[in-house]
Amino acid sequence: MSLFLNQQVLVLNRLWQAVNVCTVRRALTLLFEGHAHAVLGANDGSFQTFDFKEWHHLSQNEPHPESVHTISFKIRVPRVIVLLLFDRLPKKEVKFTRHNIFERDRNTCQYCGHIFERKDLNLDHVIPRDRGGPTSWENIVCSCIKCNTRKANRTPYEAGLHLIRKPKRPKWRPFLQVNFGINYHDDWKHFLDLAYWNVELGEDPA
Repeated sequence: MSLFLNQQVLVLNRLWQAVNVCTVRRALTLLFEGHAHAVLGANDGSFQTFDFKEWHHLSQNEPHPESVHTISFKIRVPRVIVLLLFDRLPKKEVKFTRHNIFERDRNTCQYCGHIFERKDLNLDHVIPRDRGGPTSWENIVCSCIKCNTRKANRTPYEAGLHLIRKPKRPKWRPFLQVNFGINYHDDWKHFLDLAYWNVELGEDPA
């Protein structure tokens, strides 16, 4: 039972946009409290929603191998739930970390344009720190060792280098986890394919 309770459920907002994942335990709590409905796809491509009572009834009438057993009954594990009130996409900023700068720049030297292993890349202040250059998204770029050595403590212009793109603060996209290779459930695919999961950054690994 505990194995199922800790598995992941896709969470849709009221507009049926995927905004998060939660555990089965949390999903069942949201169903029981009336904050969400379970979503189940049909063979014709349509979807039905079930409140807790209806989901419980379905679980008894159509037994399923993915079910959570309690003392008095068993209930099917929902794979997708839709929130009844929440209709906004979550707002979040991407963490300013070494890992995420590599992600933003796609492991590419921003001066010569070549892709490198991360161990062969440095983080460079476009405007040197001793010239007042801040440590920020807009002033830090990936640089290979050769370009970094050439640039030294100068501006790109002074070193005869040119940025291949202007460094920017990346925009956060909802549901970053999907981009990290989570083996998501088949029932999620419809909702993920409908969205623009054009994610540029992963979260900083703990």
